[in-house]
Amino acid sequence: MSLFKKFASVGVATMASRVLGFVREAMIASLLGAGPVADAFYAAFRFPNLFRRLFAEGAFNSAFIPLFAKELEGGGPQAAQIFARQVLSVLLVILIALSAVAMIFMGPLVATIIAPKFIEIPDKFDLTVQLARIMFPYLAAMSLVAMLSGILNSYRHYFLAALSPVLLNVVLVIVLAVVAVQGADAEQIGVAMAIGVTISGALQLGLLIYGVHRTGFRIRIGMPRISPPVRRLLWLALPAAITGGITQLNLLVGQIIVSGDNGAIAIINYADRINQLPLGVIGIAIGVVLLPELARALKADDRSSVVDLQNRSLEFGLGLTVPAAIALLVIPAPIVALLFERGAFVRETTDITAAVLGGFAVGLPAFVLIKILTPSFYAREDMRSPMWFAAANAAVNIAGSLILFPLIGVIGVAIATSLAGWINALMLAVALYRLDQFRPSAETARRVGLVIAGSLLMGALLYVAMVVFGAQLLDGSFVMRLVLMMAIIIVAAGFYFAFAIVTGAIDRRQLMAALRRKEK
Repeated sequence: MSLFKKFASVGVATMASRVLGFVREAMIASLLGAGPVADAFYAAFRFPNLFRRLFAEGAFNSAFIPLFAKELEGGGPQAAQIFARQVLSVLLVILIALSAVAMIFMGPLVATIIAPKFIEIPDKFDLTVQLARIMFPYLAAMSLVAMLSGILNSYRHYFLAALSPVLLNVVLVIVLAVVAVQGADAEQIGVAMAIGVTISGALQLGLLIYGVHRTGFRIRIGMPRISPPVRRLLWLALPAAITGGITQLNLLVGQIIVSGDNGAIAIINYADRINQLPLGVIGIAIGVVLLPELARALKADDRSSVVDLQNRSLEFGLGLTVPAAIALLVIPAPIVALLFERGAFVRETTDITAAVLGGFAVGLPAFVLIKILTPSFYAREDMRSPMWFAAANAAVNIAGSLILFPLIGVIGVAIATSLAGWINALMLAVALYRLDQFRPSAETARRVGLVIAGSLLMGALLYVAMVVFGAQLLDGSFVMRLVLMMAIIIVAAGFYFAFAIVTGAIDRRQLMAALRRKEK
């Protein structure tokens, strides 16, 4: 299967999840707006989500895959099964202990880490604690899902692992539809969503167990034992977890800073949901595919394949991300209004959310670059360099948020997050260049330049459309706004891709290979 087709298979599954995520967020926005229950739910959900990124996805997608691939390539399926059994046994002990401690001390955790300023509003604080306790088992399920996803990805079975997050949105959409029909109050809606999150975790785990079983891979639980391979995993996992969770960590910092501003947490979440569509579809697709592919190429000492993987990933990632970022910068308000402005989500909320979305969009290419560049370190089992760069990212984000939030409000947190992302990406790129581990080819540099030029021209086209149709995009009927927005997006995207294909910004041969039904 070609590299682009692998990206596409993961991207399609992730797109399905993101589209359903928009449906979910639109329903939450309509039922709860940016009120206290929405704040409590998003604050509570951020905590297990943070730990999922830090200790599950971040650690296992970064540390587990290279080690598992090494066991698979060197010792065959039998050695890989032994390694997986040892890891699973230790992981279960850690998850049970962590979950027990977190649920017991959830009150102090909310008061000190999750949303400190909520303590000034007792009802909001108590609800956040309750929701966080209900949802914390989701972390345990997602940690096991991350490990099973690593096994599937190492076997080059990418689609099912990428599809599993769809279940979270499917369950929550069903829950929200039921409570809306029943006329539940806001607090009941929050509790129902929290229960839905935990149920979705169990369903995702079941789906991945089925997927691994279909490969013929057999994994069992044994007595926990810190064997040398497990010790190596834990040694690599700590810095990888810190690095892999930096986006969520930055969002958590922003959440803490703005927690005293009513509705701010929900606004950040709504804006981030839109920003996560291109980041998730493009960045996650590249990250999921690139790490195991690089690990295999390095294991085979295939230098030319390593360089080709890096160049093609850079072209693919920036070729889709830069125009998406420009679009979110030029027309954020009509996008937010179309997706969320109804019911309790009013025009004032739209305006603030659009400004925050613009702030996040500035950093969108940077975070995709991080997804592209970081696997080059992880595939070589260098977890510590990205960790130090991530620490610099966090420092910039915290300092920027503390400085900008008092000056320009919640928008400042988004700008600080984007600035930190660019600094992180620059440090990764410079380090790889100096180590001679990645130097983009002249052809890749030319294509990236053309991508930027085409995106700017597309942005000018969108600006003209906003000037001409701005009133209809914001205040027309829903059908008018939907049709007009779709027409503008199709014309703008058509212009960009025509420019990219004609000028060679996109490799036509790779594009045609990705579109062929028959695999290479």
